[in-house]
Amino acid sequence: MKKVPLLLVGIFLLSSLLAGCATTASTSVKEPDTITIAWTPNNASDNQQQFRAEFDKVIADATGKKVQDKLTTDYNIAMAALDSGDAQLGYFGPFEYMTEHAKDPKIVPLVVASGPSGTLSDALYHSRLLVRKGDEGQYQSGNGYALDNLVGKKISFVSTSSTSGFNVPATAIVGYFSKQDKWKSLTKDDLMQGGNGKFFSQVIFAGSHQLSLYSLLTGKADVAAVDDIDVAGYVQLAQGTDEAPGAVYTVRQDAADPFTKLGGAQFVVIDSIPVLNTPIEANSNVLSQETLDKITQALTSNQVTNDPLIFAPQSSQYGIFTQPDRFLKVDDAWYNPLRQALGMAS
Repeated sequence: MKKVPLLLVGIFLLSSLLAGCATTASTSVKEPDTITIAWTPNNASDNQQQFRAEFDKVIADATGKKVQDKLTTDYNIAMAALDSGDAQLGYFGPFEYMTEHAKDPKIVPLVVASGPSGTLSDALYHSRLLVRKGDEGQYQSGNGYALDNLVGKKISFVSTSSTSGFNVPATAIVGYFSKQDKWKSLTKDDLMQGGNGKFFSQVIFAGSHQLSLYSLLTGKADVAAVDDIDVAGYVQLAQGTDEAPGAVYTVRQDAADPFTKLGGAQFVVIDSIPVLNTPIEANSNVLSQETLDKITQALTSNQVTNDPLIFAPQSSQYGIFTQPDRFLKVDDAWYNPLRQALGMAS
């Protein structure tokens, strides 16, 4: 599992040099009186309500408009809302953003969360394949892990639209197995369905990263694709190097839903792939450049960086972003390395 990670890591530094250019958007559009922000199921939970309220306040103060949330139970519903203009801002995932931008270049990124360095050079998170503690021996190979024994397993993905919950791990699995004669014609589409003669015996699309992990820990799946950021507040590192293959995590005893009865359950990372951070994206068909600039300026301010309700302490179960990160301005070209890694046209 070296090809995709090395390709991404090797071009992260190059991609950071492409960021920061001006975003192209219409300056003469009819804006709504209320800005609607669409959130995927990962970020629509009750334990992120305080974050969303504070984030909405920042947008409202910057624009002078009312702000409301559109909470969804499906990635495609959230994306469709932004595409249609029913929502004007969204936070979905880099693959989702790139898919939307390809359909309509007026869907543009505004900012991404930096890495711990405060720069774009480490502005990334991880797509991971996880197994329950005790099952990791099936995947050990020498001093590391290999994916050969994935064949025939029950797997939980998040959504076909999810970057780290399907598209990145599926691309990596195809890249790994397509070198074998038996699987030389394997495609991502082949991984969407399980059954006799299929690569997986069963495929679950859980709908969120939290529920994908829940499927693994409750035995519904043998392997799960789960990112690090959406479950970070529910678990703690018990052994190994954070996010590296072999790392063991334990569900916190005080973890919120859906893990309230799973405190102490453990899982192991068998593969971890870096992914460029998710943008706050906008539909510039329905927001003017002036409004987009106001939002960008507010989000990249020191006031927001130092707001613990937006950039929460590392130990917090609440919120989406954590200290010491901050928002940085990006443009579409910043995602070209990820497009290349996923085989998407730039």
